[in-house]
Amino acid sequence: MATYKGIQGFTIQNLSADPSNPIEGQVWYNSTSNVWKVEEATTVGAWASATSMGTARSVLGGCGTQTAALGFGGFGPSPAVSDTEAYDGSTWTAGGSLNTARRELGSAGTQTAALAFGGTEPITGATEEYNGTSWATSPGSLNTARAGLAGAGTQTAALGFGGRTPSPTGATEEYDGSTWTTSPGSLGTARYVLGGAGTQTAGLAFGGFSTPPATYRSETEEYNGTSWTAVNSMNTSRKDLAGAGIQTAALAFGGFTPPNTGATEEYNGSTWTTSPGSLNTARFSLAGAGTQATALAFGGNTGSLSAATEEWTGAGAAVTKTITVS
Repeated sequence: MATYKGIQGFTIQNLSADPSNPIEGQVWYNSTSNVWKVEEATTVGAWASATSMGTARSVLGGCGTQTAALGFGGFGPSPAVSDTEAYDGSTWTAGGSLNTARRELGSAGTQTAALAFGGTEPITGATEEYNGTSWATSPGSLNTARAGLAGAGTQTAALGFGGRTPSPTGATEEYDGSTWTTSPGSLGTARYVLGGAGTQTAGLAFGGFSTPPATYRSETEEYNGTSWTAVNSMNTSRKDLAGAGIQTAALAFGGFTPPNTGATEEYNGSTWTTSPGSLNTARFSLAGAGTQATALAFGGNTGSLSAATEEWTGAGAAVTKTITVS
């Protein structure tokens, strides 16, 4: 008779903590939580609720990864807040506050090397850099002060695009770690509260809102470091959405269609596919971080301010599950 060791090549282990890199099909007993566990591949992408942020807020900045994310600024207890929170994959912890409180800001970078730029209350071009502990105001401000813009890239090679001045703009700027330079290439569709992903030389813009007339956008554009090119549109037109990932493997989630939605779409560098997995809390004006396979959604507005946090596991990715026995 076939045995587990014969099939998998190893015996079932008795461990005090889950292994750091389990392989698909591996089974173990967690002696601390007294449960059996298995590493299993998902068949479809799905969102799972996680620990909420300390401060409920919307139109905030966000960056980083699913297990090392940063949320900052936004609309919360006041029209513009400066609070910063760091997520470690389990809980949110308060960090250093922005020097300029603001909402509808652009963001890029990582949890320990983040970039905040633009925003409103009032509209500003102010740029700040975060070192994992505190924010420092950069001498370089955006050339076009605006709010509702999207961002991509890193702290020393960032991309800011779209927004409102208050009129919708397609202006695109590149940051080198000290100054912003206006790109000769503007978005083909001027818009604000749009989604963004990618890098400074391979950016992605999608969704958003434009006026007049008031239009919810589905258009998607790719940036090559010089110019923007229109590609296939999203399946759901929306504004105030969040994004994650890179130009050839992006994720778009949430937004206002109307009404607010939890719809999630995946981009493969050519077309968008609607995922059967929607956010558990449908909302708009939320922030995102991570990759197409492992993303994080946090904050937003459901009709009231939200602190909800959700973790995305993409289709086919391995997840740890508890085995229920009777």
